Amino acid sequence: MDACWGTGCAGAQQRQRARFRKMERMPEPKKPPRLRCEHCQRPVSHCLCTYISQIPNRTRVLVLQHPDEARHPLNTARLAVSGLANAQMLVGERFPQLDGIIASAGRALLLFPSKEECPLQMAATSDEAEPSLLIVPDGTWRKARKIISENPVLGTLPRFCLPPGEPSEYRIRKTREPGAVSTIEAIARSLSILEPAQSFERLLTPFKALIEQQVQAMGEDVYRRNYQNR
Repeated sequence: MDACWGTGCAGAQQRQRARFRKMERMPEPKKPPRLRCEHCQRPVSHCLCTYISQIPNRTRVLVLQHPDEARHPLNTARLAVSGLANAQMLVGERFPQLDGIIASAGRALLLFPSKEECPLQMAATSDEAEPSLLIVPDGTWRKARKIISENPVLGTLPRFCLPPGEPSEYRIRKTREPGAVSTIEAIARSLSILEPAQSFERLLTPFKALIEQQVQAMGEDVYRRNYQNR
């Protein structure tokens, strides 16, 4: 092939190189979002609805979820609310309707640690009226505290604290608190104390399936390296 030494040919080569550079800078087309189950909000391929039961509970559970937690893919509070017959979730930081909700409840407790002694066994065994409402802030410790500070009525409620128990089955989340449990585990353990005649073990079934799905997705080697020996 004859070489081209003319200025026209050089210009064509420059234009061609410019097109190549432009193509290199073009972002790759975005993958379409995965279809999600309307109920459990998991990808359809990993839907957890078959694991969710409707468990009757006398104590109404009200979850106050921080907006950041609502977007978390491992949203265990949503699974808890879906699995209880008497449960509700509100998302936000400030909840003006709380005063009315608490005022209409016979007896309300706040599920959150306290530096002072909690009415733990008293709530379950005393002659006082059985609590009709258990309020559960959902988020990191910092964000849960913010929810409490942004809603002063929560500070007036007696605290309900969990006693030391079995280690959390939340095997794929690191925490500095050795006794920390997931929101769904905290709710199940609380209701087991408040309503000892009822079993809430089935509430954890979709949670356990969720953990297994995540371990399989990351692979056993990655799981052992990052979580098993924490």
